Amino acid sequence: MTDPRPQSAASAARRATSDPNRFVIPTEALPPGFADTLDDPAARPVEPRAASTVVLLRDTDGGPEALLLRRHKRSGFAAGAWVFPGGVVDERDRDGGLLERLSGPTPGEWARRLGIVDAGEALGYVAAAIREAFEETGILLAEVDARFSPHANAKQSLDVARRALLNDVVSLRDVVVGNGLCLCGGELIYIAHWITPTPEPRRYDTRFFAARAPEGAECTAHDAEMTDAAWLRPADAVARFEAGEMKLLPPTVHTLRRLAEFGSWEQARAWMQDAPVPRILPHMERHPEGIELVVPE
Repeated sequence: MTDPRPQSAASAARRATSDPNRFVIPTEALPPGFADTLDDPAARPVEPRAASTVVLLRDTDGGPEALLLRRHKRSGFAAGAWVFPGGVVDERDRDGGLLERLSGPTPGEWARRLGIVDAGEALGYVAAAIREAFEETGILLAEVDARFSPHANAKQSLDVARRALLNDVVSLRDVVVGNGLCLCGGELIYIAHWITPTPEPRRYDTRFFAARAPEGAECTAHDAEMTDAAWLRPADAVARFEAGEMKLLPPTVHTLRRLAEFGSWEQARAWMQDAPVPRILPHMERHPEGIELVVPE
């Protein structure tokens, strides 16, 4: 049976405008029938799925650099775009068994920071951020846990663990237990909350985190989803987007613009770890050249 819903516009190229809160999606880049959804107020929005994104940063002499991954052109969401590591929260991310292997704030403290009631849901967002970073880049925000040193002496290769995790053979808890590790939840700071516009057939309620990549960490992009990886200064990535040289989605652009204000990871952490995080739900409007995506101030 054919899906009656229009295709997502998330893969369409956004063009920068003179207003940093407005992005134009040209008519020729829109899926057939998508614009018509803006004229149907009776359409029932798709319920957004919980998702996490993590911005991995490293300090350089020229200032912090953020890790960006380019999605395959065949991807069903954000095809060809440069994105931060991230994805949907899995039910196993909410596993309470992770608590003994997670340092930093408690799930209750994370729930208060994220502005949600359910501590288990807060745990899911945090664990998903760490898991997605590991799956998509090979960078694991974890350290050897002295409490479980017997496991550390006979640990399996993290490369093997990563492949097993990607194939749903093991869970994130299995990975850390099998390797005598503790997840570094305290390295994450919560920096943004974006919800996909209502006309989209695929919607996500995404919490953005930032973390400093471990010293000497190297990215090995998951080639089933990504084609390239690059460490870029936030201002340079934004400049490439504005010049039409790099495909970025509005949440990525806004996050990079904000990070461009800081000269180091510690400076960014000091300013952002307790800053208010408003919910951002962009809306779409008709535009002479297609559709305009408007980000509320």
